[in-house]
Amino acid sequence: MQQPAPPLALIAANLRRERDRAGISLAELARRAGLAKSTLSQLEAGSGNPSIETLWALGMALGIPFSRLIEPPASPVRVIRAGEGPRVRSDNADFYGTLLATGAPNARRDIYVLELEPGARRDAEPHIPGSVEHIVVSAGRIRVGPVAELVEVGPGDYVTFPGDVPHSYEALEPNSWAILVMEHR
Repeated sequence: MQQPAPPLALIAANLRRERDRAGISLAELARRAGLAKSTLSQLEAGSGNPSIETLWALGMALGIPFSRLIEPPASPVRVIRAGEGPRVRSDNADFYGTLLATGAPNARRDIYVLELEPGARRDAEPHIPGSVEHIVVSAGRIRVGPVAELVEVGPGDYVTFPGDVPHSYEALEPNSWAILVMEHR
């Protein structure tokens, strides 16, 4: 898999907006997210190379869905061609997430394309309370779900589970990919 650059300017602007909205200092957000203040300062300046885990930690510290940190400004018509869009990588596995769409502010439903390769399992920390994940496998086979209840799914299979508990994703075949819809209540 090619390693794309994350959408740094977009992340920087969204991070500053959400921190300002929360009314907390750079130092306080860094503390809550378990990050160095210098790392957070670099991200807000549009430099650095944030991983999925770093962005999830910031979302949790701000009490917002991960997608608010990487979503582009709203437009009435939006097309994302295959292979395009704001892709971010994981530090822990050969795993990329691409945000496709978000829902209304009071009922968020964020849509991602997940690309997974065998050999590394991505363990995810619990998301904000009330999060629910919906996955439809498009190609390959994956093992996914809450750590205590992993299931194996293949093309066309749908699985849903609480996203506010520890969970994981693991490709069982090369070139596995799926659509993930994440709800935040």
